[in-house]
Amino acid sequence: MTESEIARLLYHMPVVAERASNPWTKQFAENMAKRARFRNWKPSQRQTQIMRQLVEDLFRSPAAGDDFVVIEEEGGTSAA
Repeated sequence: MTESEIARLLYHMPVVAERASNPWTKQFAENMAKRARFRNWKPSQRQTQIMRQLVEDLFRSPAAGDDFVVIEEEGGTSAA
């Protein structure tokens, strides 16, 4: 686990906490974000695995209201 990967996971923890579907996930993400501020703190292997899964889930499922509208379909032409 590289420092940059850990930094990336920690960067997304506030959003994970905001969109958490259960209290445990919300508290875990909030705690990871808080602990990241400590100078010499590093997540354990298990904490890193959980954060990785939570971030993957964050990007796998779209948030409510984030649906997109297809402007142009394949093979279609736009009127200019």
